Amino acid sequence: MKKFLMAGLAGTVAGVIATTQIAGPLLAQEADSKATVYEQLDLFGDIFERIRAQYVEEVEPEELIEAAIDGMLTSLDPHSSYLSPDDAEQMRVQTRGEFGGLGIEVTQEEGFVKVVSPIDGTPADEAGIEAGDFITHVDGESILGLTLDKAVDLMRGPVGSEIVITVVREGEQEPFDVTIIRDTIKLTAVRARTEGTSVVLRVTTFNDQTFPNLQEGLNEQIEEAGGIDKVNGVVLDLRNNPGGLLTQAIKVSDAFLNEGEIVSTRGRDANDGERFNATPGDLAEGKPIVVLINGGSASASEIVAGALQDHRRAIVVGTKSFGKGSVQTVMPLRGDGAMRLTTSRYYTPSGRSIQALGVSPDIIVEQPRPAPETDEDEADARTRSEADLRGSLNNDSLSEDEIRQIEEDRAKAEATAELREEDYQLAYAIDILKGLSAFNPTGGPSQ
Repeated sequence: MKKFLMAGLAGTVAGVIATTQIAGPLLAQEADSKATVYEQLDLFGDIFERIRAQYVEEVEPEELIEAAIDGMLTSLDPHSSYLSPDDAEQMRVQTRGEFGGLGIEVTQEEGFVKVVSPIDGTPADEAGIEAGDFITHVDGESILGLTLDKAVDLMRGPVGSEIVITVVREGEQEPFDVTIIRDTIKLTAVRARTEGTSVVLRVTTFNDQTFPNLQEGLNEQIEEAGGIDKVNGVVLDLRNNPGGLLTQAIKVSDAFLNEGEIVSTRGRDANDGERFNATPGDLAEGKPIVVLINGGSASASEIVAGALQDHRRAIVVGTKSFGKGSVQTVMPLRGDGAMRLTTSRYYTPSGRSIQALGVSPDIIVEQPRPAPETDEDEADARTRSEADLRGSLNNDSLSEDEIRQIEEDRAKAEATAELREEDYQLAYAIDILKGLSAFNPTGGPSQ
């Protein structure tokens, strides 16, 4: 205790001496800085008044000020912005899980509007919009050079109305138009189902309902399977999940971790950093976990994938994630508006920032595009076996129960094969769980 106090005292004394020696120059610099700021504010006032008085058309002063504020924020990074009272209310509604629109999460990249991901089951998803698409026009009007908020405003409209967006996609030679009917977007945060003996948790967003939905869905699937011993593992599907609430990402990570750090945040001031740690309890009771990610997995999705990967609690499969490693704080402003400001970066338990880098999968698995069926495929589907031949011998070495078990196993394998055609990445994840289960039949974590 004495050493601590002495170290503090020495620091204080040194600080007093240093201040005494350079107080004059510091005060002069501070005065110069303030003078410069006041000069710039005077310049802003001059420009504001000239626009009001001399612009070719009359403009509302409030709109000018809002545009100036928004320009100041959007110049910082793609995620900081001003929210008008209407935008702020819409954001609050969205975090509750229901809103009107197309169903896409977008960002801005070098002046272009880029799709982070379509949301499952929304008009954009059903119209074929993909993560990584660039939107260049809305109803024939170019959005190049617009702020992200202005571009989003053009895409909003009444439920049931039609919108035509022009898309540039990697691998396509020409831009193409996509017609979408706006609808009310009702987000189901988590969809749970069982494939064979693997529980699949499809997490589409991180809103207020994510953790409760995940917990309820997982428990229901385990109960329907006949208990945790009948389950060989969990697939946590975070593909095309654009993120959402940091608090929910922490809860989802904590659901499968017994201890250790989940994520840390660090702002400009080192003292403002926070660390979030797991609490005892694992909903999967040590069963293997595979996390699926792709280029549409961003922000909160990357927190979960990074935490489970660093703790070696899950195998991460798919393709590199989006790489949004910053945290935005929404600050209420007078007049019911709000300011969304990037206030910190987040770091995975191992101390790595995924900003602009993303989470790299342990196993890279691309999702192949569906190929058209050929005559050879149809011929392969009609391949005959010994059992199809007239008068073939029966297998008399197996009991009826053994034959029934073989047929059940074959049916499961065929179901997996069908799933592989429909969703190769998910089938790959389930195959990993099968392999881990065969290698470690007890289902607990292998050492």
